[in-house]
Amino acid sequence: MEYVNNDCVFCKIVQQEIFAEIIYEDEEILSFLDIDPINNGHLLIIPKKHCLDLDDLDVDTAVHITKFAMKATEVLKELFKPDGYSIMQNGGYFNDIGHFHMHVFPRYKGDGFGWIYGEEKEDRTSLRYIRNMIISELSRYI
Repeated sequence: MEYVNNDCVFCKIVQQEIFAEIIYEDEEILSFLDIDPINNGHLLIIPKKHCLDLDDLDVDTAVHITKFAMKATEVLKELFKPDGYSIMQNGGYFNDIGHFHMHVFPRYKGDGFGWIYGEEKEDRTSLRYIRNMIISELSRYI
């Protein structure tokens, strides 16, 4: 593998130095079951190339991961008959592994998973102001 971080757990899985319950693999991506699942069927999708965040991925790999997530969701719905599903990815400080990974997992009413907010909410600026800030900055990228 061209881009590997020898200290990264997921790179070690890619290199088959650490065992994982792999469910799919091709030249660009690897998917395996999460060892601490929210619900049965909880899987991770990673690029084989070491990247930290979504914005570190090349567009083709990001699309490939997303397309596989769509297929995996269909399979999870068929096998586990969930009430729904969640797809998520944490970046930066909140990426606890240090290698991009997308979670895909079945969801059930009352499963206890949900967004958790801190006790104190920071001052919320108007939605219109925030929208305008994002549009202005986004125009530099598109």
